[in-house]
Parts: sequence; structure tokens; C-alpha cells
Amino acid sequence: MRRLQSISGAFVLAKGLLLACLLLQVHGVEAHPPGLSSVDVLLTTDSMTAKVTFAVQDIEAFAPMDADLDAEVSEAEREAAKPAIANLLAEQLRINVDGADLAPAESGIVEYDDQNNAHVEFRFRAAPRRQLLLQSKFLALLPEGHQQFLKIRDAEGHALMEKMLDKSVDHVQLELAIVDGRLQASGSSWFSAFVDFFKLGMEHIVTGYDHLLFLFALLAVTHSFWPAIKIITFFTLAHSITLALAGLNLVELPSSFVEPFIAATIIYVAVENLIRGEHPKGRHWLTFGFGLVHGFGFAGVLQEMDISSGGSGILLPLLSFNLGIETGQIAVAAVVLPMIWRLNNKAAFSEKFLKVCSGAISLMGAYWFLERTVL
Repeated sequence: MRRLQSISGAFVLAKGLLLACLLLQVHGVEAHPPGLSSVDVLLTTDSMTAKVTFAVQDIEAFAPMDADLDAEVSEAEREAAKPAIANLLAEQLRINVDGADLAPAESGIVEYDDQNNAHVEFRFRAAPRRQLLLQSKFLALLPEGHQQFLKIRDAEGHALMEKMLDKSVDHVQLELAIVDGRLQASGSSWFSAFVDFFKLGMEHIVTGYDHLLFLFALLAVTHSFWPAIKIITFFTLAHSITLALAGLNLVELPSSFVEPFIAATIIYVAVENLIRGEHPKGRHWLTFGFGLVHGFGFAGVLQEMDISSGGSGILLPLLSFNLGIETGQIAVAAVVLPMIWRLNNKAAFSEKFLKVCSGAISLMGAYWFLERTVL
């Protein structure tokens, strides 16, 4: 009777884990949280510039590019859409200097990059001496969860304020003073930016279903604490290295390669579980190698917000974002690992558990791979 109850309990746990995998298909058509953008404001002695960066897909709903409706956006159509994009963002960006709203001195300059982002730069013929108010009204038009990183810098490039905006908090007000010929800000804090990026890192790993399924597939063969810690440590070291390299602009891989490759790593590990069973050799080295590619995926978040730079301004976001990822990763592992170990340590059930979960994970990885290459 006890043996039947034990198997029944294990079956319930396995169903719960499998249900979580299947829910990702309904809940996570996108493997990452959508909606990241940035505003970079540079203040000089008598003027200022504001550079707004959005994913093209976020703007296209309001400034259509596909003029001939053939479901393809040509280079000519992208170029033709630039004035509409500039006008749209000019209307949605409010700049108030010392109590007076400012309009851009000229039409915004629009550029595209290889990450499918649009960069729009506005120039203003005045600079604040006492107060700057910035409101990003465009956030109200975007889906819930969209986050926008705002950085305000002085003429030397030093950060006066760094803040994460969203639909509920779409504006900031910065009090300024000139001390020894230099602008200084009151009420700004590096700690606020640290917390914002720490939370962003946690959200990214907890809702980054592809990274979680990869980690789950790796850990599904473990039976105890130390093998699991070894895998988690190697994954952490690997993705931290490439996250730092990409964040500092030392190494760059296109997302068109990184995202399909991440899906391929999920398929590979899941299939290896099916073929080799519970004791695959060299799992930690496999984790390290594939973890390097996942690090470029994490770095894509910072690149989407246009804050990856070789300067010191990237160091705080890079550190706090990575700490958030590690904290979220540990939290998820702390919940999932006891269930995995309990199932794996039941001889009558462990093989079925591994095969069922690995099969479901390989199917999800295959779906993401197709979505990122041909769909």
C-alpha cells in the first residue's frame, strides 16, 4: 500500500511538472518578455539631444511601413517610413525645460540597426538650468509590461539620472543646479537604477521560458545536490562571461543566429536525455558551452534598450541585471529541484519521468526553432 501511495504521489508531481511545460506552449509563444526601449538625453551648456530607441515592431503598429500590403517590408519602404516615425515620436515625447515645453528644433533623425531597432534623435535649442521634466507618452499606447530605460547625462557623459519607466510611471522630473560651471542633479540615486535592472534580470529569467526549459532539461538527470550545483555553476559562469563581453561591445553575435541556436540547445539536451538516460557524461562541459550562447541571449535585453556601450555607464546595469538573473535562477531551481530529486530517486518511476518531460521539452524547443527560422 505504501509503495502504491509513493508511486501515486510521484505521478502527481510528474503531472505537475509536465503541465508546467505544456502551459509554456499556451502562455509563452514568445520566449521572452516583450517591450523594451530607451531614451538617452544629453545636456550641454545651451542645447540638448534626446535619442529614442524602439523595436521597429513596436512602432510599426502606429506608423505602418508595408505600403503595398505584400506582407514584406522592403528597404525602400523602411526609408519612406522615417518621417512618419519621427513625427509620431515627436508628438509622444514631452520635454519641459525650466517650466516651458520645448519642441524639437528640427525633424527627428531616424536610423535603423541590425537588431531591428529604430533610433530617433531630436535636438533642442535650449538646456535646463533649474528643472527638466520628461514624459514618454508613447508608453500609454504600448502593451502592459513594456519598460523604457531613461538616462539623462551631462556634457561630459556622466549620468545625472537613470530610471526605468513604464505605463504607470511615464515621466520624471529632475531638479538641477550649476555648481562650479557643471550641472548637478538632486534626487537621483544609483541605487534606484540598480534595483530597476535587478528586477529586470529576475523578470527576464523567470519569464524567459527557453532559458528555463534548457536549465530544466539539464537538471532533469540529477539525483542530488552537488551534481545540480555543478551544472548551475557552469551555466552561471558561461552566460556571465558572454553577457559581459556582449554588454561591453567586445563580442557581438546577431540575434538571428543566437535565438535559433538557443532553441537548438534545448532540443539537443532533451534528446540527449532520451538517448543516454540518467547518466550522460560531461554534462557540466556541455552546460558551459551552450551557456555561452545563452549569455548572448541575455545581453539582447540590454542591446534592445540601447545601453550596451564600452563606457562605464554599462557597468551598473550589467552587474545588477546579471545579479537579478542569478537570483531568479536560484529561486526557480530551489522550487523545481526537490521535485526532480524525489521523482528520480524512485526507481520504478524515474525513467518514465525523464522520457516524458524530455519529450515535451524537445517538442517545445523544436517549435521555437521553427518559429525563429522559418515561421
